[in-house]
Amino acid sequence: MSQRTIAEHRAAVLARVSPVDAAAVALDDPAVLGLALAGDVVAAAAVPGFDHAAMDGYAVRLSDLPADGSPVTLPVLADVRAGGPGSTDPGDRPGVVRIMTGAPLPTGFDAVVPVERTSTGRFVAGGPTTERTVTLARQHRDHVRRAGSDVQPGAPLAKAGERVGAGVVAAAAAAGLTAVPVHRRPRVAVLSTGSELVALGTGGAGTVPDSNSLMLAALVRAAGADVVRVGAVPDDGAALRSALDRVTAPLPGTDVAPGPGVDLVVTSGGVSAGASDVVREVLASGAARDVDVATVAMRPGRPQALAAWRGVPWVAVPGNPVSAFVSTVLYVLPAVRRLAGVVDDTALTVPAAAGWTSPAGVEQVVPVRLGPDGAAPAGPGGHHLSALPHADALAVVPADVEQVRPGDLLTVLRVPEPR
Repeated sequence: MSQRTIAEHRAAVLARVSPVDAAAVALDDPAVLGLALAGDVVAAAAVPGFDHAAMDGYAVRLSDLPADGSPVTLPVLADVRAGGPGSTDPGDRPGVVRIMTGAPLPTGFDAVVPVERTSTGRFVAGGPTTERTVTLARQHRDHVRRAGSDVQPGAPLAKAGERVGAGVVAAAAAAGLTAVPVHRRPRVAVLSTGSELVALGTGGAGTVPDSNSLMLAALVRAAGADVVRVGAVPDDGAALRSALDRVTAPLPGTDVAPGPGVDLVVTSGGVSAGASDVVREVLASGAARDVDVATVAMRPGRPQALAAWRGVPWVAVPGNPVSAFVSTVLYVLPAVRRLAGVVDDTALTVPAAAGWTSPAGVEQVVPVRLGPDGAAPAGPGGHHLSALPHADALAVVPADVEQVRPGDLLTVLRVPEPR
């Protein structure tokens, strides 16, 4: 059994997973939202696609306006609205073109004078065209959005690993794309072990509600995965092996080389050295592959284990609820994000908003609440289950720090919000 740091164990977990398969998904498909880009997205067309008016007003040729800024009265030659033809040519005679925001700039015209800076004053929505001439003057700005002034064809819009949100959808659609390459949502099986665990609302003396599988499922789902929640499995090797076989069995309906039902298995409990620790029993039986049972110099969450079942990566975390919560955020969620193809950016550096003691020689992981002054323990007993509802992050205190003081800089990992 090896002893390692948090960073070393996270690296061992991440070495076992890689991004799941990818495909192009249409931008108007709601399923694309939240998925990670499988490649860089570049513009297929210019944005804007043509020179157009940035204001309601009158398109002018600067050669028709006095250079000294004095007003001049000119005839209104035409009327152009957004959604009109790609170009308008009112001829060569001096004059202006009434134009609305977003409408294409007529051929040969240089600028737009806003209507409020002309003798017209304002346009009446839906009203008929009445003015035949207008008095206006040269402006300091041209009030024209030029073709390609925002985005040029081939310009980068978003990078691989970024999640698709409203901004990516808008930019990609405006730049001429209809779909983007994305990784599908990973599938993660979650189960808890322990003969004392019972379904919610059942059981009697000596039983414990199975809160762990619910908690792990919520965290994994918030990180962007689809969850197969098995629930509680008793401390019986055959029962655990059967549960693992079910979730890792190939998906039906695939003609060639069907993939497993899940991309990752996460279990809680059974990794210590007790007589009933069923995960340790199964790992030692030879049924699993690539077994790595480790002691991590951290508190809480010291015992950890990794393996593969039917080729599917398996991360086993302790059964104590706070240890399971901490271990899932530290190790399981980075694996989920890698499977999803997401660039992991959950770590922050923030000051401590309060002081507390930390045990020597181990990395202390404290559920904290982030506020304007930094991070403070989420409850009077930071390692009690009652602190978890108030925690939106975990603070990791280095092993050589025995006293955290207000203002000390801490590495903090955000707890993902529900999706």
